[in-house]
Amino acid sequence: MMAQPSVLPARHILVVEDDTQLREQVAAYLADHGFHVHAAADARAMDRALAQAPVDLVVLDLMLPGEDGLSICRRLSAEGGPAIIMVS
Repeated sequence: MMAQPSVLPARHILVVEDDTQLREQVAAYLADHGFHVHAAADARAMDRALAQAPVDLVVLDLMLPGEDGLSICRRLSAEGGPAIIMVS
């Protein structure tokens, strides 16, 4: 009898990017590869998304309007937040 492959739940990724086209492309790529994806254009939208559901990873743009990516990274890290990949 063959063992059934284990099915893991999709990892939840939050893409934070102010460029609409790039944000949508990255989110679509990740979703097409089996990830559960949400997207946010800035820190405020990111905070709202994080309040609604926990995430496993934040893909975070460095240059954002308002609070920049480095500040967000420091804040999330200090709060014991999710893993972060910085992009620019």
